[in-house]
This record gives sequence, structure tokens and C-alpha cells, in this order.
Amino acid sequence: MTGDAHGSATKNDTASKNGSAGRHGTAHGSTTHDSTTRDSTAHDRAVHDRALGAFAGLALGDALGMPTQSMSPREIAEDYGDLDGLAAAGPRQRIAAGMPAGSVTDDTEQAVLLAELLIEHDGHLPADEFARRLLTWERDMIAKDSLDLLGPSTKAALQRLQDGEDPATTGQGGSTNGAAMRVTPVGIAVPFAPRTPFLDAVQDSARITHNSSLGLAAAAAVGAAVSAAIDGATAAEAVAIGADYADLAERRAHWAAGGRIGPRVRWAAALLRDTDPADHARLLIDLVGTSVAAQESVVAALALAAASTDPWTTLRTAARAGGDTDTVAAMAGAVLGAVHGAAAWPADALAVVQDRNRLDLASLCTGLLAVRERRRI
Repeated sequence: MTGDAHGSATKNDTASKNGSAGRHGTAHGSTTHDSTTRDSTAHDRAVHDRALGAFAGLALGDALGMPTQSMSPREIAEDYGDLDGLAAAGPRQRIAAGMPAGSVTDDTEQAVLLAELLIEHDGHLPADEFARRLLTWERDMIAKDSLDLLGPSTKAALQRLQDGEDPATTGQGGSTNGAAMRVTPVGIAVPFAPRTPFLDAVQDSARITHNSSLGLAAAAAVGAAVSAAIDGATAAEAVAIGADYADLAERRAHWAAGGRIGPRVRWAAALLRDTDPADHARLLIDLVGTSVAAQESVVAALALAAASTDPWTTLRTAARAGGDTDTVAAMAGAVLGAVHGAAAWPADALAVVQDRNRLDLASLCTGLLAVRERRRI
């Protein structure tokens, strides 16, 4: 009897160790598995929400700044007042003349183009295909009598590429914000760590048009901030990471004269954080700058994101500050959306923007995050 009891206990212990015994062992394994699955599913949903928030923030910021782009703060105030929501292009809007409320510009359209390429090529960006699609996009804009065309750096670089120049050198003169405005899909598709693969991906997205120290650093700053926020960084942390990646990226590219991106981001973020949000627009206008120059508009967008206390209010501030308003608001929106998720944005405004421009941002984010997951393996 004693022997039977001992044998039975041994048998049960052995089976338990093999995962096949007893009610208690099975229940424990099931509970652990279910808990792990729930945690994984919740994490995946949170990551997708932040990715969608980033792409939605880019599109909303772009649409909010569409009617005010290239206008002065005084003209914006006279034509649009406080700009408390999406508006149609007014009588003094030349670039986006006649565009209805909720329309996006080249910022979103080039980001979508880049996202589609990343998904199609599993995170890679063939330079010739990227250039071809950018040129096709501009031809379509011209056919629509649109003045919303390629920016100066992109246009010059693509012309050099068409003339037979090596893609490795065509972008060396590009020091504007064109690569930074479209880089959000890279931030969604590629983890910011380890550093080298991330910087490689950013450079692939910028090389043919903005392979200067300023243009590449600006793209790395925005892309890294978005990627870090998708992994859970706060706005201040994400912008700080973006500034660090700007320092790293500028060493990879042809030097261009101008205030360095990383130090200017740190300075401007501290400046705005230490002041009343009511003064942010004035500081952007007086000290930071909002032109197409990377060391102005990209710095302005990241500083606004770092100091933001309300994402939608921040985008309105960017859209009213004059200059390259659609791009500043788009980049700030991408970072803030990655931090706070899609709930940061007014659902009705987002619906208008997606419907008006036939955007399926959720599907794009799903595809980009699949690339991101494979990059982690």
C-alpha cells in the first residue's frame, strides 16, 4: 500500500513535469497561455493605435495647414480667424487655390507613396522606383492644374537623376524639409533601435533628394521621434531621441551650411517648454522660423511636439504661425499621434480627411507594422 502510494505520487509528479498530468498543472498552463495571449494582443492593439495616430496626425496637420501654407500670420488671422477646425482654401491661398476643407497636400501624398513602397518591398526602397513614382505623382498634379508640386530640393534632385547622375549624389544639395515631411512611414515600419538599420532606412528614403547633413538629419529626427513614440516614449523622450539621431545622421551625408538640427531641436524644445503655450506661435515666428528650410520648420515641429499640452491645439498653433504651415503641423501631428494614439484627434475631422482624400490609413499601418515585426526578428 505504501509502495502503491509512493508509485502513484511519483507517476503524477513525472506527468506533471511533462505537462500532461493533473487538473492543477493543466489549468496553470492554460491560464499562463491565455494571459500571455491577452497581453500580446493588447500590446499589438496599442502599437497599431499609436501607428494610426501618427499617420492620422500627419494627415490632419497637413489638412489643417493646407489653406494657410506660405501665408503670413497676419494674412492667416485676417482670412481664417482662430482656425478652430478644417477650412477650405481662402482667396489669398495660391498654392492650394480652390481646395476644399480637409484636403491634404504633398506631405501626406508623398508619405502614402513611401508607405506603399515600403510595404511592397518589405521595408526596402529601390531608388529608381521611388524616383519614378515621385515624378509620376508630380505629372498627375500638373494634369490637375495643381500648384502643389515637388519641393525645390526634390525637383532639382530628380532632374539630376533624369540627366543620368548617380542616385548617391543627386540629393547632396537637398537641405529643405522634404525628406522629413514624408518619413513617418519609415518611423512606423522600422524600430529606432538598433541604430544602424534605422539610420540606413531613413537614408534610403532621403538619399536621392535630401542627402545633405541638414536634410538627412531632419528626416532622422522626425523618423526616430515617431518610431520611439510607437515603442512607448513620451513626447519629450521621443523628441530627445530624435535630436540624438539627427546628430548621428548628419555625419553620413554631404555637409550643408546652416544651424545643426540636433542642437537646435534641443534649444527650441527647452524654449517652448519653459514658456506659456499662448506664446509659442510668437516664438516660432520670431526665433525658430517656419520656412521650408529644415533647420527652421523641422525644429519648429519637434519643439511644438515636445512642449505640447493638447495635440489638437498644438496643430492649430502650427497652422496659424505662417510659412510652411502644412508641413510643420503634419510633422508635429505625426509625433504627437505616435505618443497619444488615434484618440488624440477629433474623430469627425479625421473622418473628413480620410473620406475627402480616399485614405485607408489603418490598412497602411497594418502593412507597415508587419514590416516592423519582421525587422525585430
